Amino acid sequence: MLLAIDSGNTNVVFAVYDGEEMRGRWRASSDARRTADEYAVWLTQLMALDGLEASDIDGAIIASVVPPSVYGLKTLCSQYFGVRPLMIGDPDVDLGIEVRAKQVGADRLVNAVAGHATYDGPLIIIDFGTATSFDVIGPDGGYEGGVIAPGVNLSVEALYQASAQLPRIGVVRPKKVIGKATVPAMQSGLYWGYVAMIDGVVARIEAETGHPMTVIATGGLAPLFAKACESIDHSDPDLTARGLALIYRANQA
Repeated sequence: MLLAIDSGNTNVVFAVYDGEEMRGRWRASSDARRTADEYAVWLTQLMALDGLEASDIDGAIIASVVPPSVYGLKTLCSQYFGVRPLMIGDPDVDLGIEVRAKQVGADRLVNAVAGHATYDGPLIIIDFGTATSFDVIGPDGGYEGGVIAPGVNLSVEALYQASAQLPRIGVVRPKKVIGKATVPAMQSGLYWGYVAMIDGVVARIEAETGHPMTVIATGGLAPLFAKACESIDHSDPDLTARGLALIYRANQA
């Protein structure tokens, strides 16, 4: 079985694949100080709840946008699972797509691989992470470039930190646009503001490329926004993990 690890700025996601079947997925908050021992205690217990053991793992692959966390995750794979992980970004790991941009995050390239393998035509992949990223994928699967905006939760925190009288709020879909008090007004501005931003950016990308595109939403908040955004065609929360599994199998072959 394969252990796929997606290490982001907010969360680290671990997924176990048995061939093409995902057997389990678990999420931990990102902390570059966390050691391999800490990861192992937490992860092996969760795996056991799903009937999985450390000895079941015979391969691993890591995508990380947090360089200080890489050592601990590699040590986790080698010390507790007995495997040497593939690392997205290493020269000997072939993504199978052409990258036509510079300095692209590992998770965004993995999403491109999974998106091209799953959906037809040119794509826009919107990832609701620490940042909200829009990635443009050509019909041949090539990574063309993208747009990066502040993430939803990052905007919540910035609003709270910068304002003396505004509370920290949760991300919800308000029933009405016009809020009758401070909290619902903030929730409306956050939610409907992002909906308008998403639909607006997608429209501008399509106008710039000159053709309509299939739009995929992924990340933890994707289902919440996919319901309201007219431009989003599919919500696919497992896109990154599936991309890691695809890249691993292709490189093994």
